[in-house]
Amino acid sequence: MTPSSLEGRTLGKYRVLEQLGRGGMAQVYRAYHPQLDRYVAIKVLRSDLVEEGEFLSRFRREARAVAGLRHPNIVNVFDFDVQSDQFFMVMELLEGDTLKTYLNSYRTRGQHIPLSDIVRILLDVLEGLGYAHKEGIVHRDIKPANILLTRRGQAVVSDFGIAQIVGGTQYTVSGALMGTLNYMAPEQGLEGRGDSRSDLYSLGIVFYEMLTGKTPFDADTPLAILLKHLNDPLPLPRKIEPSIPEPFERVVLKVLAKQPDDRYQSAAEMAQALREAAEQSAVVIPEQVFLPAPVPAPEPDIPSSAKVVFSGEEREQIANIQFAADDTDKNLDKKLSADQTDIQRLQKKVHELLSRISNLHTPEIGILRAVGLGAGLLALANLCAATASFATQQIAIYGRGWPMELLLVGILLALVMSATKYVGLLIPVGILIGNGILFSYYSLTGFWFHWTFLWPLEPLLIAGVILGTLWLLRREKDYPGLGRSLGYLAAIIAAAWGVVLSIGIALIVVLNIFR
Repeated sequence: MTPSSLEGRTLGKYRVLEQLGRGGMAQVYRAYHPQLDRYVAIKVLRSDLVEEGEFLSRFRREARAVAGLRHPNIVNVFDFDVQSDQFFMVMELLEGDTLKTYLNSYRTRGQHIPLSDIVRILLDVLEGLGYAHKEGIVHRDIKPANILLTRRGQAVVSDFGIAQIVGGTQYTVSGALMGTLNYMAPEQGLEGRGDSRSDLYSLGIVFYEMLTGKTPFDADTPLAILLKHLNDPLPLPRKIEPSIPEPFERVVLKVLAKQPDDRYQSAAEMAQALREAAEQSAVVIPEQVFLPAPVPAPEPDIPSSAKVVFSGEEREQIANIQFAADDTDKNLDKKLSADQTDIQRLQKKVHELLSRISNLHTPEIGILRAVGLGAGLLALANLCAATASFATQQIAIYGRGWPMELLLVGILLALVMSATKYVGLLIPVGILIGNGILFSYYSLTGFWFHWTFLWPLEPLLIAGVILGTLWLLRREKDYPGLGRSLGYLAAIIAAAWGVVLSIGIALIVVLNIFR
């Protein structure tokens, strides 16, 4: 086990001097390299996170990739090694405070970071992220605690690769959920997949917090936060803080889109959007950021003297002080494991069902043939109804059977849907067939007064069909044959219900004749 403190010990070539802070995945120390006469920061990974058998090879592989990053807006990694089962990374020691510290300080005073400085901070971070993304490295844990504002006036991103090193090179539930849900992209929290656009989403949450003073989605439980990221509409920043210029709100809305394809596709694209928003809002972007020194909340055990802060840890967050509420949570996967398993099982069943539907061996049908077949069926059914009505002198055939028209038009559109393979036609098809089934109940039974308590079925039907179709449209490319198969299934359902309706009408006619 890693000792509670390594002060006074030697790790490799480095003499450990003092502990600077600790977080959910590591402890950070100030150390000295005597040969190079250089002070560094050493991040020692927590031993309870590195017990799996393949960790050593993964640590070396990922740390080597992170150590290859050389950019002024990324904390440099000088070295990495293992000694006595203690895995550590040696990084440059920077003086400054985390963005989290500044945000807390401004919140305490009831103020916001000036908009010009916000843009400069974001542009610096995007410079670092863009470089890393081009090198094939995704951060996976962007948040204010991992953005350092140095005394040189730069915003620098820290903790690159830590989540990947601990979580694994292949994303897993454990790896994906080792983070901070308030800042985590929906696809990263739910499905465990994340790319450069997930980092941009997390940075968008940081942007939102800098503008409004709070994150957009919060709740009492991790699962509730995750579901808000997935389903809840984004609270508009200008409703919280009306002074925010509208061009900046547009940037927030785009970068925080639920679907990755709807966001900015690169850090450079988002940076350009920010510059354009600044120009439209007459905001002058400074070359550097020098914010007033943050005023920490009074803590009896925290020294008042300034401390060097490194790698996303607040300078007040020293040994024996409880971790910050938004620190990277190494147990997030355990907290969500039961709920996550249920969600993943449901997703798997839905995926299997859609795959089976899209792979149905349905025949190809041309648009003209589909229209002709549907129109012919509509005409034939009406001709048969007219003939039967004339022969039996029973007006009940039309009085009871009119919902058949809805079913027949639904069949026509369903056949067109199968011919065009366009899932969007499911909206009119579903509404027509659904209403045909619903109204056939009233017409056959004559219980029209039931509408007084069954009417909510109508808006539920319409809303369900529209929302379900929009959800399928976003996944249409994953199931190429889905439109054709759904069209045939809808036509079969409508035809089967039409047969049931016809039998019911026939029974009513027979009873009327022999009454």
